[in-house]
Amino acid sequence: MALLDKDGVRLTVEDTVATVTLTNPAKRNAQSPALWRALTEAGRLLPGTVRVVVLSGEGKSFSAGLDRQGFTPEGFEGEPSFLDLARGSDERLDATIAEYQEAFTWWRRNDIITIAAVQGHAVGAGFQLALACDLRVVADDVQFAMRETSLGLVPDLTGTHPLVSLVGYARALEICATGRFVQAEEAERIGLANLVVPGEELGAAVQDLAAALLAAPRDAVIETKNLLRGAVARSYEDQRAAERAAQARRLRDLAGLSD
Repeated sequence: MALLDKDGVRLTVEDTVATVTLTNPAKRNAQSPALWRALTEAGRLLPGTVRVVVLSGEGKSFSAGLDRQGFTPEGFEGEPSFLDLARGSDERLDATIAEYQEAFTWWRRNDIITIAAVQGHAVGAGFQLALACDLRVVADDVQFAMRETSLGLVPDLTGTHPLVSLVGYARALEICATGRFVQAEEAERIGLANLVVPGEELGAAVQDLAAALLAAPRDAVIETKNLLRGAVARSYEDQRAAERAAQARRLRDLAGLSD
């Protein structure tokens, strides 16, 4: 069932699995403010029954990054160009970037697990969109790159936090500052990719992973994800306490004693 199909984004739902697809392969799924608003809307439209969300891109590339048209004086039709935004107030610029970031934030909600199925180029905003997901299954032709610094910009679409969490500060700095490509073997070795498969097997591998994620009871998965997401920010003792509290909730639920 299709719930959304506009501005380069399609959302379909089948039972407990939703698929968000970038649908502009002619432009290698380059991103624009309209696409970001559609991604934000897709998150809001997810039915409560959905447990797994798969993010994919049509064509040879997952997403080649930001559509450079945004940096021309004309910008996108009906949109202020990025150059116009730069000439505005600090408050307007901050609010606009915060709005863009909303397209990248909902993927880590505790009630869902998100999987990016990545092939070909995932550059800049495309890399950050893949990083927004919980898990990444990649084709063996994948090429990740954070090109913003090379263009005189910084990554600002929520990608810096997950990148540092996955590969560490030093590696993240090197990847961002050089703008170099990270290919499949290295991506798996340093933790960017959970799994690398031949391109023709990407869809099947993602389906297998989704099925495995759905095998456990939903509430247990939600509690576990919440525990793991908070682990870095908590002390060892605080994490122990969080584990005890979460397990108590699960035991009471299994015993039929929950409120």
